[in-house]
Amino acid sequence: MYTRRVYSTLQMVQWTRFETLVFFVIIAIWVALYYFLDLDWFRIPWTPMALIGTAVAFVIGFQNNAVYGRIWEARKIWGGIVNTSRTFGVFIQDMITNEHVVQAMPETRITSEVKALTYRHIAWMTALRHAMRNRKTWETTSKHKTNTEWGILPPEKKASLEDDLKPYLSEEDLNYVMSKDNRQTALLYLQSHHMRALKEEGLIWEFSFLQLEGVVEELFTLQGKTERIKNFPYPRQYATLNHYFMWLLLLLLPIALVPQFIDIGKGIMETQPLIGNLFVLLVIPIYVAVAWIFHTMERIGRTGENPFEGTANDVPISTIARGIEIDLRQNLGEDKTDIPTQFPEDYGVQF
Repeated sequence: MYTRRVYSTLQMVQWTRFETLVFFVIIAIWVALYYFLDLDWFRIPWTPMALIGTAVAFVIGFQNNAVYGRIWEARKIWGGIVNTSRTFGVFIQDMITNEHVVQAMPETRITSEVKALTYRHIAWMTALRHAMRNRKTWETTSKHKTNTEWGILPPEKKASLEDDLKPYLSEEDLNYVMSKDNRQTALLYLQSHHMRALKEEGLIWEFSFLQLEGVVEELFTLQGKTERIKNFPYPRQYATLNHYFMWLLLLLLPIALVPQFIDIGKGIMETQPLIGNLFVLLVIPIYVAVAWIFHTMERIGRTGENPFEGTANDVPISTIARGIEIDLRQNLGEDKTDIPTQFPEDYGVQF
């Protein structure tokens, strides 16, 4: 646990190193100006700075609370997909039977129908996660240098949707799905049509069909919820102004902070001239620490605004979907060697 904390801390330092360098430059310039040009008269009282700082802290806190709510809601939605998928898997295995048919079907036919429905459900999850990874114009966090330098990408950026769907769909179904704009919706339509055909053959009892349709309805609901988060960004008026307010505070803070340290240094010079003369340099680490805290908290909020963008802080929908696939296929009785393994973690990041 201790090693992981140290590693996470080092990652955070590396993640914010460019901004930290900017803070060093800002405060170093102001210290040089005050020290060499005798600008002690040019200062901002602490009262307006305290008011600005309080306002910035408030809006950053509001943003982080709202962003955490979006992330947690997204995780709950995909938790619902996990539970509903498992329910669907067990339902189709136990509800597709010869019990109500006029003429019994071969067991291989029943097994084939169960497998087709299960695979189509896996295809639905695959199409849904690909849709969630499609880039929106307001999703810019993943383009930041510190997010691209690691060279890690979500699985949806390494393979096309069509290639990922091929193992689970017939050629006819694949062509139908790829002809639609909303592929995940098309797959749920196919599921419903398939189950209706089985009901008409008697392989699914009418009341079982209604229950299965209820599961499809729940999948539509969960799909709509995750699409809502994807397609509606965190309000720009909050995100943009919050960013500007934070930088206004960080640019004005040295004008209040440096003169304060100069005044303290003058008091020390009476007994310790050397320390008093250089005391102003202590403002550099103090300002960098304060600026780093404000900026990092604001950036964490910005990074979490879009929980499906494809960054290290996203909800790991690819890992969740692959985990469901493994569960469903193992319960179909498939050999473990035929089932894909879980997506690898790069630098401890789950997508």
